[in-house]
Amino acid sequence: MIDYTAIENYLHANLTDYLEFHRQMVTINSFTANAEGVNALGDLTAGLFAGLGFQDERVRSNNPEFGSHLFLHRNAQWGDVPALALISHLDTVFPRAEEIANDFTWRREGTRIYGPGTVDIKGGTVLIYMLLDALLRFVPELYERVNWYVALNASEEVLSDEFSEACIQRLPASTRACLVFEGGTPMEKAFSLVTARKGRATFCITAEGRSAHAGNNHHLGANAVVQLAHTIQKIAALTDYKRKITFNVGPVTGGVVVNRVPHYAEAEVEMRAFSPEVYDQGVSAILALDGSSDIASRDGYPCRVKVELVERTAPWPSNPATLELYQIWERAAEGLNMHVAMEERGGLSDGNLLWRRFPTLDGLGPVGANAHCSERSADGSKDQEYVQVQSFVPKTLLNLIAILELLKWPAG
Repeated sequence: MIDYTAIENYLHANLTDYLEFHRQMVTINSFTANAEGVNALGDLTAGLFAGLGFQDERVRSNNPEFGSHLFLHRNAQWGDVPALALISHLDTVFPRAEEIANDFTWRREGTRIYGPGTVDIKGGTVLIYMLLDALLRFVPELYERVNWYVALNASEEVLSDEFSEACIQRLPASTRACLVFEGGTPMEKAFSLVTARKGRATFCITAEGRSAHAGNNHHLGANAVVQLAHTIQKIAALTDYKRKITFNVGPVTGGVVVNRVPHYAEAEVEMRAFSPEVYDQGVSAILALDGSSDIASRDGYPCRVKVELVERTAPWPSNPATLELYQIWERAAEGLNMHVAMEERGGLSDGNLLWRRFPTLDGLGPVGANAHCSERSADGSKDQEYVQVQSFVPKTLLNLIAILELLKWPAG
């Protein structure tokens, strides 16, 4: 009989040590483009999990500016055993200069710990360690009968399929689940679990026109900036909140000097949607603007719009395999007198790229807020990323009990 109270007491008794691991991780700047820092965090993480019997493997990123992906694996000691993958990442979105400028370091204030990556996602990595540490101590028979994988993406914040392909190469096809330890969203009476995420597509929109002297020959110019402004309005009009699809126009550039009719302008656009059908329709709608023209010079020279699809990451929609995992966590929560709630998120995670191959559930890390924010203000209108200290133990216990059911332990 498993003594869950003893597990909970053990986690509380060792929380100070776990938070020290957290502090060491957060202290390392692991901005995606800081390969040295990402690799240093990988070394620290591999050393920590070595104490739980894990072997490490590094997989170099295709981009030389990025660090290496980290794969940790612990082989089962005997039997026809299941495999389980626990997913995190090493990188954050904060350059070192930004951390220094905003005095953004690991610091504990009451029940919160502030700092870069405290919840996204170094808190999730620590929670994975807590989970495995408790299983090793209190359910050693299970611990020895599972092929454990802990996979950490070196460049999740600029998501590509490189890491997911490496996962697919290493994980058995029979892997029971990919459990993603992104942070949970603060809720009053429940832990949120992520069961779907929007897909994302990015586009480069360019407008080409014809230059002319703005004073002498303004009428001979075909203004690419004005053309792009017309196109931007068409793109913005494609946003439909009822269908949960959004288009965001980001950086816009155009023109050279003010006394010259601009011949070129450019904008970056991103689109996000939950439904695969709506997502595909959105991609088609913006691509349909390719070749369009609204502006011409007085003598008939037309501007021309070019639309280029730069990158696409498909949605992770609600699906039966994820729902089945959610129901397991829901039953575990009921047994602990807790509550869970489904959450569909607009941001991407590795779950977007893994759910088609393996049953996937997300949001299993500790609770926190203000991810990707390093700023704070005296009036409290801006606050930095933080994780809630009191969420580590109950979230670990919830995940542990759910995993026992997922792996059907005790067997028979």
